[in-house]
Amino acid sequence: MTFRVELGTDRSGAPAAIDLEELLATRLLVQGNSGSGKSHLLRRLLERSAGQVQQVVIDPEGDFVTLAERYGHAVVEGDGYSEREVARIAARIREHRASVVLSLENLEAEGQMRCAATFLNALFDAPRNHWYPALVVVDEAQLFAPAGGGEVAEEVRRASLGAMTNLMCRGRKRGLAGVIATQRLAKLAKNVAAEASNFLMGRTFLDIDMARAADLLGMERRQAEEIRDLERGTFLALGPALSRRPLAIRIGAVETGSAGFTPRLSPLPTPSPEDLQGLLFAPVAEEPPPPAPAPVARPLASDLLIQSLAASMPVAAPAVPECAAEEQPLIIARVLAELVADPDQRGRPIASIYQDFQLRCRMAGLARPDLDPIGFARRLAAARAGIADPDEPHWQDAIALAQALPDDMLAPFLMIARAAQGGAPCPSDDALAASYGTSSLGRIRRLLSYIEERNLIVCRTDLAGRRTISVPHLGWTTAPGEGTRMRA
Repeated sequence: MTFRVELGTDRSGAPAAIDLEELLATRLLVQGNSGSGKSHLLRRLLERSAGQVQQVVIDPEGDFVTLAERYGHAVVEGDGYSEREVARIAARIREHRASVVLSLENLEAEGQMRCAATFLNALFDAPRNHWYPALVVVDEAQLFAPAGGGEVAEEVRRASLGAMTNLMCRGRKRGLAGVIATQRLAKLAKNVAAEASNFLMGRTFLDIDMARAADLLGMERRQAEEIRDLERGTFLALGPALSRRPLAIRIGAVETGSAGFTPRLSPLPTPSPEDLQGLLFAPVAEEPPPPAPAPVARPLASDLLIQSLAASMPVAAPAVPECAAEEQPLIIARVLAELVADPDQRGRPIASIYQDFQLRCRMAGLARPDLDPIGFARRLAAARAGIADPDEPHWQDAIALAQALPDDMLAPFLMIARAAQGGAPCPSDDALAASYGTSSLGRIRRLLSYIEERNLIVCRTDLAGRRTISVPHLGWTTAPGEGTRMRA
C-alpha cells in the first residue's frame, strides 16, 4: 500500500510529499541549525502519518509529548524506570504496535544516552514475529551518535552509538525505519548519517556543515551557499521517497504545539529607581517547608532483585552452634561495620554485598541473620551514613522521607540528615561520594540537585564557598561545611 505524506509546498506552490512506504525502506536524515524548523518538520511528518504506521519518538527535550492528547501516543518518562524496565517496555511496544514518545528531558546527557541505547536495543532485539513496520524518530541525534568523545563515560558512548548504528544500518530488515534529526552534521557520526537515503537539509551557516550537506545532496561546493540562504521552515529535499533532484520544500502547518519555549520580545517593566531598589533589596521572608512527598508505593527494582536472589539462594547449615539471641544484634552491627570499612565493597551491587554479609555472619556463628534483603539494604545505608541504630524514631522519620528517592541515594541522604540533626558541619563531596559508592564529585553534585528538586533538602552556599544543607520537613540544618571543590 502506497501512502504519501504531504509535507508542504515547493517554490511553485505545488504540494510536496514523501512516500511513506519508500521511507520505511530507505530512512531519512534531517539537518538544520537551531531555529531552522527541524522539530516543526518532524511534527508535521508524525501528525500526517499518525494512524498509518507505528511511531516511536526518542525525545530528549520533551517537545513531542503533546502528540499524546491529540493522536493517542503513550508517553514513557525515561527517568521513572530502571534499564531493565525500559527494555521490557520497549519489547511490549513492538509486540502491541503502540505509538510512543520516550521523553528524556529529566535526564542528564549520560542518562539520556544510556536510556536511549537500552530502549533502541530492545526494539532491535524483538522476536521475529514482532517485526512490524515502525518509524523511529530520533530528535537531536548528535547527542546519541556523537562523532567524537565527550564528557560521558566511554562505555555509555559506545552503547548509544552502537544502538543508533544498528537502527540506521540493520533496522530495515526488522521493520525499523530511522528518521534522525541533527543541528550539526559535523557532530553526527558519519557511519550513522551515511545510511540515510533521503535528506531534508535546512538552514545552516558553518562551512563544514554546508560542505557535508552539499556532498550528501550531490551539489557542487559553490552551490552550497543556497543552504545558507534558506528561510526558516524551508528544506532542500532529496531521495527516493522525496525527489530525484534537490527540491526546496516549505513545511506546512501543524496541529499540535511544542512543549518547549520559543523566546519572543516583550516590553520591559519600567519601575522607578526607588521601586527597583525596594524590589531588589527587600528582606527575604522565610518560606514554609514544602509538603512532604507521598511515600512511593511500588517496590524498588533493586529490592525485587535482591528478594529474588535471597529466595533462590540456599542457606548453608551452620558450621558452629547458633549464637545466643542477645549476641545477634552485636554480630550484625559488627559485620556491617566491617563491610563499610572494606574498600573493596565500594561500587559493588547490593545483591553481591548481601551475599558477603550472610557469609560473614555464618563465620561469626550467626547462621540465619534476622535481616531480610530489603532490611539489609536500609541498615547498610544507615551504617555508611554513620548511624548506629536506624530504628530510633527520628531516623525512621528520615528514612520515611527518603522513600521518594532511589534506594542507592539513601546513604548520602542519611549522612546529610545525621549532620543536620546534630548541627554538625555539612558533609563534604568526598564523604558523600564514599557513602554513595563513587569517586565522581560531579555525580554527587547532580545527586544533590536531584534530591533538592524533590523538596527533601535545601542547599545554600555562602560567598566563601561553605555549604549548608537543611532538611525542612524535620527542621534540621547542618553547620557550614567545606562544600564543593574542584578536583585538580
